[in-house]
Amino acid sequence: MSELNERRWAVLSERGSERAGLSYEEAAALIARLRGERVSGLCVITDDAASRLPQAKKAAPKSPKKGDGKASAPAKKPRATRKKSAP
Repeated sequence: MSELNERRWAVLSERGSERAGLSYEEAAALIARLRGERVSGLCVITDDAASRLPQAKKAAPKSPKKGDGKASAPAKKPRATRKKSAP
């Protein structure tokens, strides 16, 4: 049996070890999915190497924001104006 078919592969990303115990084909499919999610630093390594690395920290899901996504500034109070006295 080929080592590529054995469940001894893991996927590593910039976040850490994503998953382990995969066949090479499963690892390649996971890399394709993570690329779609715009995760960087992807590679396939052995489970043995992955066991020495921290688990991946998943990014918190982003909540949809109204407007352009920028934080809105507090509303300003209108400036007080003085009436000019008649000459």
